[in-house]
Amino acid sequence: MTITLQKGQRISLSKEAPGLTQITCGLGWDVAEKPGGGFFGAFGGGQDFDLDASVLCLDSNKRISDIKDIVYFGNLKHQSGSIIHQGDNLTGAGDGDDEVIVVDLPKIPARITRLVFVVNIYDCVQRKQDFSQIENAFVRLVNRANNKELARYELSGNSYAGMTGMTLAEIYRHDDEWKMAAIGNGFKVEGLKDIVATYS
Repeated sequence: MTITLQKGQRISLSKEAPGLTQITCGLGWDVAEKPGGGFFGAFGGGQDFDLDASVLCLDSNKRISDIKDIVYFGNLKHQSGSIIHQGDNLTGAGDGDDEVIVVDLPKIPARITRLVFVVNIYDCVQRKQDFSQIENAFVRLVNRANNKELARYELSGNSYAGMTGMTLAEIYRHDDEWKMAAIGNGFKVEGLKDIVATYS
């Protein structure tokens, strides 16, 4: 049974799925329809929303110690082979996961204690886009062994007006367990580099 997380909530992945080794992190979103719709709503003025999902691999000091510890559309595979980004979705069109990241927990190097899942809107300044224009946004974790959804965190709406980047969730080591925390913190950034700078 899926656990629907609230902002700030934490769960133990090890307890929810004993023996868990591989997980899929899926990100999905829809572009909110403009009021009025009609011909111009459907065909005029709008640009695709390109949301980019990334994983920041942090050390015990919650810092990025190596630029190669950033997995994103420009670096789809972590050097350890433990994290693989399935590729960039430029529009968010279609149902289900728009971007997918596969994580092999036993392969994560011991020096990495926390995976931070972030998303930012590509070219947000020029396109004048922010998260208030996004709806049905979610992040979810799936056990790859049986394809069962473990946890889901849904977020979107006016509370993120003006925000162009977001920390969605974290997966982190606690003693011998892997845990997940729903974060949902938005911020104003021009791109991924601005998010990375906060962990450098």
